[in-house]
Amino acid sequence: MKKKKKRLPNSSVFVCVSSKSNYDNEIDKSFESESSIKGSGTTARGRRLLRIRQDKQQREYERLHNYPQWAKILENACKEDTELRAVLGDSIGNPQLMKERVEERIRKKGKDFRRSKTGSVVASKVTFRDFNPLDSYIWFEFYGSPSDRDVYLIGSVIQAWYVMGRLGAFNSSNLQISSSSSMDYDPLYDSDKPFKVMPSSFHDISDVEFQDNWGRVWVDLGTADYFAIDVLLNCLTGLSSEYLGIQQIVFGGRCMGDWEEGMTNPEYGYKYFKI
Repeated sequence: MKKKKKRLPNSSVFVCVSSKSNYDNEIDKSFESESSIKGSGTTARGRRLLRIRQDKQQREYERLHNYPQWAKILENACKEDTELRAVLGDSIGNPQLMKERVEERIRKKGKDFRRSKTGSVVASKVTFRDFNPLDSYIWFEFYGSPSDRDVYLIGSVIQAWYVMGRLGAFNSSNLQISSSSSMDYDPLYDSDKPFKVMPSSFHDISDVEFQDNWGRVWVDLGTADYFAIDVLLNCLTGLSSEYLGIQQIVFGGRCMGDWEEGMTNPEYGYKYFKI
C-alpha cells in the first residue's frame, strides 16, 4: 500500500501572513519607542523630534494609501502660499478638516476673497494661570511654526505695547476723554492733571522668544494699570484675525507645550525678536 506524501503548505501563505509593509512596522516601532522614551525621562527636545518624525511618517503613509488627490494638491501648494498655509493651519493631513477650513474662509470673506488675509477665523483662547503682573510670562500658541514675517509682526506689537507702557500710557487715573459722560466735538481737557496723578509705567520686559509653535515674553508691568492687558488683547485679536493665527494666549505659567529652557539653537526651531 502506497503511503501518501504529506504536502507542504504553500509558501505563498507565509508570504501573505508576513506581508505587512516595512513602513507599518516602522510606525509601530516608533510608537513603542515613544512610550519608552517618555518613561525613561528624555528631554522635551527628544520627544518633540520623535513626534515630528512620526507625524511625517503618518502623513506619508496616508498619502500613499487613501489620501485624496485634491488634498495632496492643497498640501503641496502650502509650501509656497503663506496665506493658504495660514488658512489650513493644523488641518494639514486631515482631508475633511482641510475642506471645512477652506469652505469657512470662503464664507467669511465673501466678495472680498481676493483681499490678502493670512489670519485665523477662529478666536484665540485666553487663559490666566497664577499671573503675577510683576513677574510672569505671556505665552502664545500658534497653529504652526511662525515664519520670520510672523516673528516680526508679533514682536513689533509687543514692542509697541511696551513703549506705550513705559511712557505711562496705561494710567486709569487720567482718562478724561473716555470717562466723559457725553462726548462732543469740543471736549475740555485739563493739561495739568497728568502731572498731578500717580505715575504709571512698565518696569521691564524680555525679548520675545519662539520655539516651534510657541512664543513667550516675560513682563514686569510695574505701576501700569491692568487695562494695559485689555489693550494688548485687543491688538492681538486683530493681529490673529488679519495676519497671524494665534490659537491661544496664556498669562502666567512657567512652561507650556514642549518648551525647553536654555534651548536657543535655531536648528531646533528657536527664534527671537529683540525688544
